[in-house]
Amino acid sequence: MQIQPAVKKETAYIAGSTIAGTCVMILAFWALHQFMPDTVPFDYKVILGGILGSAVAAGNFFFMGLTVQKIANTDNQDEAYKSMKASYRFRTLTQLLWVVLAMVLPVLNGAAGIIPLFFPSLCIKARSILGMIKAK
Repeated sequence: MQIQPAVKKETAYIAGSTIAGTCVMILAFWALHQFMPDTVPFDYKVILGGILGSAVAAGNFFFMGLTVQKIANTDNQDEAYKSMKASYRFRTLTQLLWVVLAMVLPVLNGAAGIIPLFFPSLCIKARSILGMIKAK
């Protein structure tokens, strides 16, 4: 299956926004660590958790885009509904697995791994509020 230009463009936007948000998050961890070193950790675990969390968030959006692209070419409404539902379940379970791994693995900071999962949604909402997305 060929990836549509719109899926590539939107995934690039979401990935870039998620990376930018993760950089801000890492800077916030660093700044908070300066004032509260005993409470807020800052080490490789924060950076690794942020990077991997960003990859999971952007990957989730990409797979959603591929699913929408696939069902847009389908005339069968039941098949489209089943495909979207299966995709949603798979992507939700993937994120749930990531949350568990981020919390359990000792090489990751749990909060730094989970926070990037919220960035795609925040970016889409901000884009809509600012009028950058025009409904047709």
